[in-house]
Amino acid sequence: MPYPIVHILFFIFCISAVAVYAAVISIFREGSSFGSLMPLMLLLFVGSLCSLFPDITAVYNLLVNGTMGHCWIGTFPTHSLLFSFLAILFGTLLGYIAYREISKAIYLGLFGEAAFFSHLLLDDACGASCTYFYPVYNKPISIFSMMNIGFQETGLLHYLISSFVFVSFICFFIMMTLFSLNRFGFEFKYRS
Repeated sequence: MPYPIVHILFFIFCISAVAVYAAVISIFREGSSFGSLMPLMLLLFVGSLCSLFPDITAVYNLLVNGTMGHCWIGTFPTHSLLFSFLAILFGTLLGYIAYREISKAIYLGLFGEAAFFSHLLLDDACGASCTYFYPVYNKPISIFSMMNIGFQETGLLHYLISSFVFVSFICFFIMMTLFSLNRFGFEFKYRS
C-alpha cells in the first residue's frame, strides 16, 4: 500500500487539480491575497485528512501494539464505504464551523468523502483488496484486478460489466469532487 504522503499528493494533484489550477491562476493573474485562499486551504486540509482516514488505525496500532496493522478497528474494516461516513461527518462538521452554512458544510463533507474514495482507489490500484461493501459483503474486492482480465477468458458480457463498474467508480468520485469544488467557486471557465 502507498505511504501516507502518496495518498495526500494523489488527492491534491490528481483529484483536486481543478482547485489547485484555479488558485494558481488567481494568484498569478489577479494577485490574490492569502485571505482569499483560505477556502482552498480548508478544502485541501479536509481532503488531505480524509484521504488518510482509512489508515488512521495504523497510528494506534503502532503506539499500542507495535504493529503496522491498519485495515481494521476490531472486527470493523476501515477500507469500506461504511467507514467512509466518518469522512462525511468530519468534512461537514468543519464546514459548518468555518462557514456557518449547512449547504457549504454538506459540500465540504462530500469533498471529504471523495478524498476517502481516492484512498480506496489508490490502495486498490496497488494491489490491496478493500472490503468496499461491508457488512453486506464481507470479502475483499479489487476493482483493478477485475480490469486485468480479457473478454476471451470470462466472456464479453462479464468483461463489459466489470469495465463499466470500474470506470463508473472512478467517474463517480471525480464528479463528486468537481461538484463540491464548483460550490466553493473553483472551476474551469469555458471561453467560446
